Amino acid sequence: MKKSKLDVHEPAGWTFFTNHAHVLLCLAEDPEMRLRDIAMAVGVTERAVQKIVSELEAGGVLERWRQGRRNTYQIHGDLPLRHSVESHCTVEGLIRFVLDSKK
Repeated sequence: MKKSKLDVHEPAGWTFFTNHAHVLLCLAEDPEMRLRDIAMAVGVTERAVQKIVSELEAGGVLERWRQGRRNTYQIHGDLPLRHSVESHCTVEGLIRFVLDSKK
């Protein structure tokens, strides 16, 4: 039987979530994840992850603590999402929606 193009799982040129969401989800899974590892998981540069983490911190979504040579991140999940279309949802709701469905 010949495979149709719909059966092939090739990466699309776009995704439903932004790189900010991808970085946040990585840190929700592992609050001590290295920026280098996040960059590899998300598919962006380490510098891009640094910028995203800084923006998430400035937006109050993340707090960062230095522990020796490593950082630990805490997510403030009670904050609403930033765009008016999804502002009725919280950061924690987004995280739970994605990560709980992996179980």
